[in-house]
Amino acid sequence: MSCSLAHPIQIIPTDIDFMGHVNNARYLNWVQDAVVAHWQKLAPPQAVAAHLWVALKHEITYRKPAFLNDEVIATVVLEKVEGVRAFYSTLIKRGDELLAEVKSSWCCVDAVTLRPARIAKDIAAHFFG
Repeated sequence: MSCSLAHPIQIIPTDIDFMGHVNNARYLNWVQDAVVAHWQKLAPPQAVAAHLWVALKHEITYRKPAFLNDEVIATVVLEKVEGVRAFYSTLIKRGDELLAEVKSSWCCVDAVTLRPARIAKDIAAHFFG
């Protein structure tokens, strides 16, 4: 079982589009912030310092709109790790209401060389258990 992390999201006035709700593009920023926070909280400090993450793919299913004064939480789960890639699931909710579901894949890179870097099994183990 993978460890999940609840990441609070602050909606700011510039997030709101011409239709009066959060612009769909902002969800990508929220997912990126939530996935990076998940990594930084659960990975050992030396792994956090040595690795960065680059998004490869996001698949977003929008369910309901979010608005300026909403209290929104992104819940992040690392589904699996394969070599240099990590596959995440992020649920964005307002209370019990599901606003969006996001499946994303990420590439781990060495913080110095910026080349793809495998995630060691002992580091990946921090996310599953």
